[in-house]
Amino acid sequence: MKSAAFYQGNDLRKPSGGVKGRVAKVKRKALCGGPTKVPTIGPQRVEVERVTGGNVKVRLRSAQYANVYNPKEKRVVKAKIISVISTPSNPDFAKRGQIVKGAVIQTEIGRAVVTSRPSQHGVVNAVLIG
Repeated sequence: MKSAAFYQGNDLRKPSGGVKGRVAKVKRKALCGGPTKVPTIGPQRVEVERVTGGNVKVRLRSAQYANVYNPKEKRVVKAKIISVISTPSNPDFAKRGQIVKGAVIQTEIGRAVVTSRPSQHGVVNAVLIG
């Protein structure tokens, strides 16, 4: 299967003179996007990926537990994720059980809102609601 191009730069923007300039650079791999990789509920799975500048990014593929902060007790508890209740950014994510920032998840200790970006940070942090 051939993958689609995900280049998100703007090579053909109009300069102030009103004339389109020629493309003076080659599309770099670092400038290409890619299909989204959203973590789901399941056994803990992490990917380590090399990114621009030789840096390393830890991506979460699936998560079983979340670090849940309880504001009343002012402490963090490691709680098992039961389900994704709702996702404001995309309702389909909740149906598929995908965890993103802002998602409301059901844990062992109650409902919580995800505050981290699991696919970018490699961990699920959340704050208890109510």
